[in-house]
Amino acid sequence: MAVEAKPAGKKMDALQKPLTPSPELAVIVGKDMLPRGQVVSKVWEYIKKHDLQKPTDKRVIVADDNLRKVFGRDECTMFEMNKYLAQHLK
Repeated sequence: MAVEAKPAGKKMDALQKPLTPSPELAVIVGKDMLPRGQVVSKVWEYIKKHDLQKPTDKRVIVADDNLRKVFGRDECTMFEMNKYLAQHLK
């Protein structure tokens, strides 16, 4: 069974489409347009660099002042994070 090639004119999926971060999110990921996947990667780099995961449960992100402006709360789970990031991407 042969694998079909993607058509040349196929649209980009949601993870590949460049989006503009809000001013609050730009503090963390930069002001340039980025695909959603790269935004998530940069946020994870920031979280790890600043040691913002709860030591007893690494799935919980403890927000510093910059992340609090994006999340709107003091902590969230890694599963909730994308919901808050989506509100800061256009």
